[in-house]
Amino acid sequence: MIHSPRFVAVLDACVLYPVPIRDLLLSLAFAGLYKPKWSPLIQDEWTRNLLANRLDIPAEQLERTTKMMNTAFDDANVEGYEVFVPALTLPDPDDRHVLAVALRSQADVIVTLNLRHFPAPYIRTFDVEVQHPDDFICNLIDLNPAKALEAFLKQVARLRNPPIAAAQVLSNLRKCSLPASAARLDALMTPALPPHP
Repeated sequence: MIHSPRFVAVLDACVLYPVPIRDLLLSLAFAGLYKPKWSPLIQDEWTRNLLANRLDIPAEQLERTTKMMNTAFDDANVEGYEVFVPALTLPDPDDRHVLAVALRSQADVIVTLNLRHFPAPYIRTFDVEVQHPDDFICNLIDLNPAKALEAFLKQVARLRNPPIAAAQVLSNLRKCSLPASAARLDALMTPALPPHP
């Protein structure tokens, strides 16, 4: 797979739902390692599910989050993809919009935790790959380890209410099905730490 600053990835709702995965993916995108894409429907899907499962989160907070995402990545919100949907066939018809977004945005990859919903042989017929976020993030780290580590450390520095140590963030990533990504970042951090006196 070719990686470049113009490398385009559609982020499925399931990878935007967990905060640790969403924060890391967006931090890597902000560092210029890839261009993220989503749609109003993808945004609605992850926020709606999070509100249903977390009654302690106010809807206004998630509205601010999606607005900030759309502002930070002003070309990420894809529209006009609906024309592709009727011709697509997936195990779950409700997932066709994600592939349609990939086609409209000429994406290289769909990043999703639900790999079985996007059969790779079928997805490849559209010149699109499907990847688990752990594989996708590992690829980005391997592409530019220094920039990926810098993006991760900036992510950690933004966690102020309450502050969360890098080790805890890595632990959270492991719990969110990103063990390989956490291990790579941990390995990159180790030599960066000052030696013990």
